[in-house]
Amino acid sequence: MITVIGGGPAGRIAAMRLAAHGKEVTLFDSRPEGLGGQCLHEGCMVICAQNDAARACDEVKNLHRMGITASAPSVDYARLQEKMADIQETIAGVIDTETTEAGVTVVPEHACLEGKRVFAGGREYLSEAVLIATGSAPRIPDIPGTGLTGVYTAHSLPCLRKTPRKMVIIGGGVIAAEYAYIFCAIGADVEIVARSTLLRPFPGTLVKGVRRDLRGVRIREETETVAIEGTDSVTGVKIRCNGDEDIIPCDTVLIAAGLAPRTEGISGISCGPNGEIRINDRMETNVPGVYAAGDVTGPPYLTPVARREGRRAADAILGLPLKPAPACIPQTVRLRHEHSFALHPDAKGNGIMIPSPAGPGSFWLVPDRNTGRSLLMTEKETGRMTGFYEAAPQSSSGAGYLAYLINEGIPVDAMEPFMEVHPSAEGITWLMRYSAEQREHQ
Repeated sequence: MITVIGGGPAGRIAAMRLAAHGKEVTLFDSRPEGLGGQCLHEGCMVICAQNDAARACDEVKNLHRMGITASAPSVDYARLQEKMADIQETIAGVIDTETTEAGVTVVPEHACLEGKRVFAGGREYLSEAVLIATGSAPRIPDIPGTGLTGVYTAHSLPCLRKTPRKMVIIGGGVIAAEYAYIFCAIGADVEIVARSTLLRPFPGTLVKGVRRDLRGVRIREETETVAIEGTDSVTGVKIRCNGDEDIIPCDTVLIAAGLAPRTEGISGISCGPNGEIRINDRMETNVPGVYAAGDVTGPPYLTPVARREGRRAADAILGLPLKPAPACIPQTVRLRHEHSFALHPDAKGNGIMIPSPAGPGSFWLVPDRNTGRSLLMTEKETGRMTGFYEAAPQSSSGAGYLAYLINEGIPVDAMEPFMEVHPSAEGITWLMRYSAEQREHQ
């Protein structure tokens, strides 16, 4: 028997692949809501659902400012949470059925691991191999007041039943930016407090576009959160910047200070300085026969990466050859626009950038000069595409394909006959054709 601990993207994909190859697989997952992991229950799906509502509000408010609609909308946040939970339950049911029908035995128990020994429900399970896919959880900074009523993480936000009056978001990463947009769009007064700078590891062009979408949010950078204030519930956040202290009054705090690998209940396995499980190039830990995949192995904490790692771990257990991981990974930050990008490690230079064209979802943003931006990077000598950035309403739909072209080393010349769908709000196809034409005249 092969044991998989964790029913998120990495564990579930691995379990189904192993079962498809005739292995007896037992998957342990203690989440009462069912399989799906953080992505379904607190992460990607939740962000998408709330962003849909926020963007709808933003669009109608813009039409209202133009006098096209009679009124501006409001959001019943409790109702939003309730209906979102109903849909999550439906998706979880589909996932559970898909997993069991694939031949995986799902055990709704919390499993502990001591080396290679698996314990759950008061008994030990003997395994041919074990895969740790326990995911990640919000990192809670060591500051006073995180236990006060009114302090939330992405995992506890379902307990929030109304739109905050004033929200402070502690953190400067993707989750902080996405929730800042959501809560600002549905009517909250929002401030971000970032210890360094907003989206520090991301390309400058993307950060500039994100700031444009967050114009209604106050962003304090290079600012330390000293404490969350209040007696029983939150009344404010004490901050320090350049040696000066201040208090931001608020009724709600969202901690979005990054993620940490979940390794509680796991012992005898070597971990790195941030708690991530150390693995080799075949997804193996320091214990023979024990593998790890997904967020528990550390960044980049992306669902497609977790899925791919789950498949690689399954293939390693099966003794199959492993394909190399792609060098260029597409990502998206979802705000008013989807800010999508991918960058090959070899990328150099600034590329060519144009305003994204007006199209579906961005026509009414022309008066505000906010239809987005399109950037394409190519290698001068070969024409090989090495990176892109696209800010547009639905840019993520093409981002994976663009990253594939970059990973395959496709030269921009090959895209000259490419025909885009019209109308479109993305400008990358224009840039590919323009770059190809420019190379013809070199």
